[in-house]
Amino acid sequence: RRITIPVKIDFVGISSYGSNTVSSGKINLTRDIEIDIENKDVLIVEDIVDTGLTLKYLIDYFKSFNPKSVKICALLDKHERRKTEINIDYPCHRIEKGFIVGYGIDYAEDYRNLPAIYHLKPKLSDC
Repeated sequence: RRITIPVKIDFVGISSYGSNTVSSGKINLTRDIEIDIENKDVLIVEDIVDTGLTLKYLIDYFKSFNPKSVKICALLDKHERRKTEINIDYPCHRIEKGFIVGYGIDYAEDYRNLPAIYHLKPKLSDC
């Protein structure tokens, strides 16, 4: 809302969790990019980076379109669970173990509507 430079914004849908709290490792692109990113600076804005596998897939996918650069901004970084080396250029918060819900982040498509970010109780979470 407050970006003062010319930008184009697009959304992609990508999932590796399905209805689980643990990444399946299988990555599904559910909505593809619709704008041309060739020779453009791309900023991927992520809610949460966990294993890094989904983000690595997305970075590699975007790089196939020959952008000028690809940078990452993440609200939440679960660095201790990383399975692949991912550099978060603009991290906001590092968090410990647990599954996070609320403020747009879901568990099995539930809890996105919560007004803040919460840790899911351990009995529901095996992270």
